[in-house]
Order: sequence, then structure tokens, then C-alpha cells
Amino acid sequence: MPYKFLQQKGIEIKKQIYRIANWPEYNKALVQRGRIDTYVNPDVVPKWYENVRTYDGTGSTKEYTDFAIITCHELRMVYKLPLRQAQGFIDSIFEQLGLPIKCPDYTTLSRRLGELNIKCPRYRKNDKPDDRISAVAIDSTGLKIFGRDEWHQEKHGVDPRRSWCKLHIAIDQDHYFQAAVITNRFSHDDQNLGKLLDQINTQIDHFTGDGAYDETPIYDEILAHSPNAQIVIPPRKNAIFNEDAALQRNKSILEIEKNGRMAWQHENDYGQRNYSELGVQRYKRIIGKSMHSREFSRQEQEGMIGCGVINKMTSLGMPQSYRIT
Repeated sequence: MPYKFLQQKGIEIKKQIYRIANWPEYNKALVQRGRIDTYVNPDVVPKWYENVRTYDGTGSTKEYTDFAIITCHELRMVYKLPLRQAQGFIDSIFEQLGLPIKCPDYTTLSRRLGELNIKCPRYRKNDKPDDRISAVAIDSTGLKIFGRDEWHQEKHGVDPRRSWCKLHIAIDQDHYFQAAVITNRFSHDDQNLGKLLDQINTQIDHFTGDGAYDETPIYDEILAHSPNAQIVIPPRKNAIFNEDAALQRNKSILEIEKNGRMAWQHENDYGQRNYSELGVQRYKRIIGKSMHSREFSRQEQEGMIGCGVINKMTSLGMPQSYRIT
């Protein structure tokens, strides 16, 4: 990023100030994010129970649809409730709205979470599919599974004993999560690109990632998915031209040698990577920095549901900002 490059040279950059052009609409969208009817409305009633109860392998039959389980977990994650409190909260909502349905008990919510098979977190306004994606940026972040907080460490001088998993995301130019993958903390970013691309069914015009993805196989995977994609990944500082490397990587190396890294970033619109960093920030501020589940299969589905929740919020409205200084 430009400010990081200049800070290394001892040049201080003043904080940029932005103004929101659509503040009334965006302010209304922020209020709607907390409304119950954003997640629950009378249309859920016919989708709540299985029409034909099927055997689930546990000695009973499935009573609630996957839609019902996902909706309950969406509410639990939005309002940051444990499972038991979530059950009581959702039941009280249904009673107040006069809906003839009830929340699955907390044990069912916990068990069925791991049985969901959510392929991708995509949710867009009016559920319209993408014909083509102008730009996609990818990134990853850590989500804590368990561990002592900072106060406990400082007060008692104990080891934090933290454990975490990694959330890998792909975000488009409209701030929607197009793909997401949960892995253990030992998984490298470049190892999960294929899983992200498998969730995106349309062509990508512009692909951006940070230096962790500077590998020739990464270029091959992207071009196999979208043959005409422009790939903007910064080569390492010691990278050199290599005939066996990807053509676009060699082109970037030559451009940086000729015009400098800053000019290369500007010419290739490397700033699109900000979308992925903003997506990581939004996930942690809205959903949280920690996982609720302990089992990995449930963590995978929890991450998908969390990204879907943010996509729903995005569909309500996003700010349109412009820089003033």
C-alpha cells in the first residue's frame, strides 16, 4: 500500500478524510441491519418444517429444514447469543409475531450445524446471479477458538494458550463475500485458492492478492478458472525474470524494475485489494473475532453463515464515499 511504502522511508502521511455521499440511505441501512424482520418474516413459516420427515441416522427424523437451522444460527451470530439464550430469544420473537413455529432446541441447533452443507456464502439483493465479476480480492485472517484474554494474562501472568483457525475469503467489487473457507492455523494461504475458486461460478476480470500468493501455481489456478483474468499479485522484492514462471508475473517484475513498485500498483489497480482487508475487518467487528463452535465441521459452517449474514447486511446498502483531503 502507498502509505506503508512511504512510512518505510520516514515520510509521514496525514490521515485521509472521506465524506459519505449517500448518508441518509446508508444510515437507514445500518438501522435495518438490527431489525428482526431483516432475518425473520412471515415468509419463513412454510419453509420452517420438513413436509416429509426423513430419517437422519440418529434414531429420529428431521423435523426442521436446513433453512430453519441456518436462520436460527444467523440470529444467534448477529446478536451474539449462546445457544440456550438464542432458543429463548427466537421463541419469544415468534410468540410476539404470532407465528405458528418454534425454535429448534439448543441441542438440535448444535448437532444440525455440523450437518449443514453450505457450499458458499453468496447472498445478493434479490438473489440475482452474477453474469461476470469485475474484480475479486482475497485475504485470510485468524479467528480464535479458545484462549485467555489480555486482562487475564496481565493480571495473573499466565500463558494465553490460544488456539485459532483461519478464515480465507474472496470478496468482489460490491463488497459481497463470493467464497469462504475455514482451515486450521497451519494451512497456508496459497493452498486454499482452489477451494475459493471452486465456489465462484462466473468469470473474473481482475484478481488481486497480497505477496503470500506470489507462486506460479497460483497464476495457473486463476487462469484455469478465468483465462482472461488480469492477475495483480506483487512479486517478492528479490524476484527475478524467469522463463518458467507465469507470463503475468514476469510482466509485473519487468514493470516494477522499469517504473517502480508504486507506479506498478497504480497502473494495475492494486488498490482493489482493500476490499478484502475491509471484508476481514467487517467480519471481525460484526460477527466477532472468535468462533463459537469447538468441532471443526461446525466451525466450517459457522464461517459460511457468518459471511452470509454480512452479505445480507451489504444488500441493505453500503456507503458511497469520496475523499475530501
